[in-house]
Amino acid sequence: MKIERYINEAPFFKGLSEEHRRELAAICNLRQVKKRGYLFHEGDRGGNMFLLVDGNLQLHKNTEDGREVVIRVVKPGDVFAEVVLFEKERYPVSARAVTEAAVLSFPKEGIHRLLAEEGFRNDFIAMLMAKQRYLAERIQELTTKDVEHRFFTFLRSQYGEKERIHTPLSKKDIAAAIGTTPESLSRLILRLHEDKVIDWQGKEIRILSNPWEWME
Repeated sequence: MKIERYINEAPFFKGLSEEHRRELAAICNLRQVKKRGYLFHEGDRGGNMFLLVDGNLQLHKNTEDGREVVIRVVKPGDVFAEVVLFEKERYPVSARAVTEAAVLSFPKEGIHRLLAEEGFRNDFIAMLMAKQRYLAERIQELTTKDVEHRFFTFLRSQYGEKERIHTPLSKKDIAAAIGTTPESLSRLILRLHEDKVIDWQGKEIRILSNPWEWME
């Protein structure tokens, strides 16, 4: 029942009928990942799609010069690694837990069996198309928006438009997630402190003004 609840609450699966969500629940299993542990590494053979149900994960790639480039910070309710279902035989990124995390693991073979049924296949493809639109918007955001805009967009997408935000992520993790350096993020935070826009102490961020107004 807990697995079915996780699937029912995930935005990615909202387009599936109740029957199809039950079928998914029957093929998956719950896994735990320790803080800073890896769920999979870039280049590993891709056998599963995942749904994060607790904690936070980073998806990152390694560059030729050895740097890590964070592609995405995964939050509870997000589905990831679906690319291995159709396009890739191996994971194109690594998945590392930022905190202790729990994931539902959906075996590739089991999903392919479900996709043989037309109704399930149509629902599932529609979900994948919506995910592709999100990724296209993410790429545009990283290439056209400034660091401050990306910072507040990240906070809103991860935690909502709250006045108090408790984040398990370090400043380094957030800098990577918004495509900037820790030094640039530190300068931004200092300016936002001085302008009385935010107050960031430890793991708590207090929003002192209303940055969401000018973001649209």
